[in-house]
Amino acid sequence: QVQLQESGGGSVQSGGSLTLSCVASGDTYSRYLVGWFRQAPGKEREGVAAIETDGSTKYADSVKGRFTISQDNAKNTLYLQMNSLQPEDTAMYYCAADRDWRTPALIDEYNYWGQGTQVTVSS
Repeated sequence: QVQLQESGGGSVQSGGSLTLSCVASGDTYSRYLVGWFRQAPGKEREGVAAIETDGSTKYADSVKGRFTISQDNAKNTLYLQMNSLQPEDTAMYYCAADRDWRTPALIDEYNYWGQGTQVTVSS
């Protein structure tokens, strides 16, 4: 069983950048489907980006070209580089992992979740 811990959230102005990190413990990331999700107040949690077990990446249309997901297996860490941030990106961001490669990459049906890290973008 894997445990996940996010960091790197904060407050930035529109157009700014942040990099989120998610360290895994208890198992090896490389065996898992991994992803980033976010939830804004009053909205459902949505998938942002994911790395599938074959190494391919998927992004929500709203973040394509601005966000980049990556992982460092040596450090067992997942990253989300976020550029050109906009106020609509304000949300709690969660990393997630799942051993089942059949889990849809951007659907919040993952088995393991971190506690979340807040990202606030001001205009």
